[in-house]
Amino acid sequence: MKVDSTATTIAVAGVLAIPVGAAVRAARRHHVYGTPTERAAYEAMHTVSLAAPVLREGLSPESARKSARYLRRLLGTAAVAITDADRLLAWDGEGDRHADDALVHAKNVVATGRVKLLDWVDCGSEECAIRDAVIAPLIVDGQTVGTLAAYNSTASVALTRAVCEVARWVSSQLELGQLDLSRTRTMEAEIRALRAQISPHFIYNSLTAIASFVRTDPPRARELLLEFADFTRYSFRRGGSMTTLAEELRCIDCYFQLEQARFGDQLQLVVRVAPETLGLEMPFLCLQPLVENAVRHGLRGKSGQGTVTITTEDSGTEYTITITDDGVGMDPATAGAALSGEGTADAHAVANIQERLLAAFGPDHGLQLDSTPGEGTTVTIRIPKPVSRRRSHNRRENA
Repeated sequence: MKVDSTATTIAVAGVLAIPVGAAVRAARRHHVYGTPTERAAYEAMHTVSLAAPVLREGLSPESARKSARYLRRLLGTAAVAITDADRLLAWDGEGDRHADDALVHAKNVVATGRVKLLDWVDCGSEECAIRDAVIAPLIVDGQTVGTLAAYNSTASVALTRAVCEVARWVSSQLELGQLDLSRTRTMEAEIRALRAQISPHFIYNSLTAIASFVRTDPPRARELLLEFADFTRYSFRRGGSMTTLAEELRCIDCYFQLEQARFGDQLQLVVRVAPETLGLEMPFLCLQPLVENAVRHGLRGKSGQGTVTITTEDSGTEYTITITDDGVGMDPATAGAALSGEGTADAHAVANIQERLLAAFGPDHGLQLDSTPGEGTTVTIRIPKPVSRRRSHNRRENA
């Protein structure tokens, strides 16, 4: 019998190809998913990342309900209960017949701030998966605000340690949530304070100027009324602490239209804006008060025409905004007092902007104020680019 060697070779190769391919696929799976330890670490971190934003909202029935399932998955227990000092906020998992007793179990922990172990949780059912519990305090600013309890068939030393660590992590998220809320309230208070400094004289004078055009130039009066409405609508809006450069420039334009209705060509505004900076985010009412200060204190004390120039440019890793006037200027001591908020309400407005810039962008990105008596004043703001934009810029520079 004659054997076809070519066919034999192909057949053998085909047989061998199956286990080799399987080995390659297994290797790829191992490379993608990692070792069991790596997978467990990933799952834990992923679960933590899902729970964190919910806990930042504070300790409430809604946040407890959403986070409890993630915490139970993290601990790997039959059930998890979350309470505050007075009530059960959430129960997740098996044995919900025990939920009514969870607050009773937590009372001693709330009172003492110490971890409590229950080595027998009886409900009369031999099939119940819950027999033991570990209850740990949730502590915020030194006060016990609630508890995290893990219910399971057994409470091992490892589980006790895990519950304590997770409770500490939950406490840290609650504290961070309080800091976020406090920071938001502070920013809102600062904006309210800045709004309160909008000059009643400016509002009165603007309306008086508009009234003067009602009979002599009705179309002009209508235009100015719309500018006044846009200015007040923006200044008193309720839309968060951040805005864009484009919105700030629109507010400044409204302000200048109203001022020019009173002073005519004596006031001039020049704007030189790099188009890519228009979407730049910055603290709300950050530029307009600086322009108003330039007009009130720089240009009105000057004889003849005065100009405010706003320039924005892309400076590599950051954006630069300058507001320059050719007015009367000021001495270094007065400039320093303005940045520190000493003296007039206008100085407090400048210090308010300084604080909000530092809070938003860090200690290296406050106001820079340069002034020379008789020559004018320049205020410089440097805003860092987001990391993704910096990388894109660096790639273009290196190309």
